[in-house]
Amino acid sequence: MSGMAEKALAALRAELPGPVLLTDPDSVARFAHDEAEWAPYGKPLAVVRATSTDDVVAVVRVCAELGVPVVPRGAGTGLSGGANAIDGCVLISFEGMNEILEINPREQLAVVQPGVVNDDLRAACREQGAWYPPDPASSPWSTIGGNVSTNAGGVCCVKYGVTRDYVLGLEAVVGSGEVVRLGRRTAKGVAGYDLCGLFVGSEGTLGVITEITVKLLPGLRAPERTVVGYFDSLVAAGQAVAAVAAAGIVPSALELLDQHCLKAVDGWKNMGLNAEANVLLLGRSDTPGAAGEQEVDALLRCFEEAGATWSARSTDEHEADALFAARRLAYPALERLGPVLTEDVCVPRAKVPEMLGRIEAAAHRHDTQIANIAHAGDGNLHPLIITPPGDEAARLRAQRAFDDIVADAIALGGTVTGEHGVGLLKRKGLHAELSPAVIGMHHAVKNALDPTGIFNPGKVFGDPPDS
Repeated sequence: MSGMAEKALAALRAELPGPVLLTDPDSVARFAHDEAEWAPYGKPLAVVRATSTDDVVAVVRVCAELGVPVVPRGAGTGLSGGANAIDGCVLISFEGMNEILEINPREQLAVVQPGVVNDDLRAACREQGAWYPPDPASSPWSTIGGNVSTNAGGVCCVKYGVTRDYVLGLEAVVGSGEVVRLGRRTAKGVAGYDLCGLFVGSEGTLGVITEITVKLLPGLRAPERTVVGYFDSLVAAGQAVAAVAAAGIVPSALELLDQHCLKAVDGWKNMGLNAEANVLLLGRSDTPGAAGEQEVDALLRCFEEAGATWSARSTDEHEADALFAARRLAYPALERLGPVLTEDVCVPRAKVPEMLGRIEAAAHRHDTQIANIAHAGDGNLHPLIITPPGDEAARLRAQRAFDDIVADAIALGGTVTGEHGVGLLKRKGLHAELSPAVIGMHHAVKNALDPTGIFNPGKVFGDPPDS
């Protein structure tokens, strides 16, 4: 251990309660990476299981003085390597800061610590007649802090928006340990730059978020009606998605999953899923009354006119819920088959058919298996590139397919990430998407808010790998 590392550990021991600081290598190792199997990670110097903002302040002050990297971590469900450890870093885990501090239905807001699990917040709000909409597929496990850091999306975000649309205010530790409050608690507020919005999606590169105020919607959701469509090809399913958008329909969900996903989930959970279709589209409407019935009818027409081999309104609520559960379980089910390289591109909805066709072409061109799930309604596609364990040639082909898909998304006017964040895996694509001038603006913001360069260095706008 270097002298600087010993000095940092001594300073942390002096500032933090004993149980908060982990240095045992075996204990520290389990915090070292998120779910992005393809992203590199290093060995942390220590893990701080923060219990308060004061713990975070102590860490940031010590690390800023000594130039030690700081990496925040939620539940570790990320898919881009954004929470991966850097050699010699201090990793701050927020699993212990998991209190819902306030739910205020009258003001339509909630205040939470970053370690609160998404579904726990949603359930607590529901008990008070309120609703927190953002619902990433990992909502049973992912935390609000991680959702904010990556600007997570979810199934219902086609209609209700992503995490950024619900963050009113933040408490964060920045610079050399200052605690700042950004944003507001009011329904409106336009004073100053939107620094709160700047932190949403910043992936821990500007500071460490220690408290979050989120907007709630009043009342409970109307019951959802589900429409199911079977399609012979990804392109045909994509044409249905484009038709839904062209018709001006805004469903509460429009999800795609292919036969690879259905079979993987059924093989794991034995849910009795029907895998007759090559591609499945799941549409939902939560519009109440006659307008909701009309919306369901319109979804069915779009499916049929796009060439669905079978489509129907689901009359079995449990069956419909099982299909949406399969959508959420697709990624971990596919992980059981081998290492998965997860894409997260987003394209204009009219370009969804062409993008799905290009994904199929990349799979054939590089002789690699690609399963497909998608928040199809907002053009957010998640091709999942699967490789046999230990097959290095397959891994190289998968990486080439990954790069081609990113390039195709950009060429179609899209973006390299719709909700997973850039982390480590998308740095090359981000530099391709943004101009040098815009990259420079981001670096200027980073340098202004993180003058010592300690917050998650190398992530997002770090120099991309050569290949």
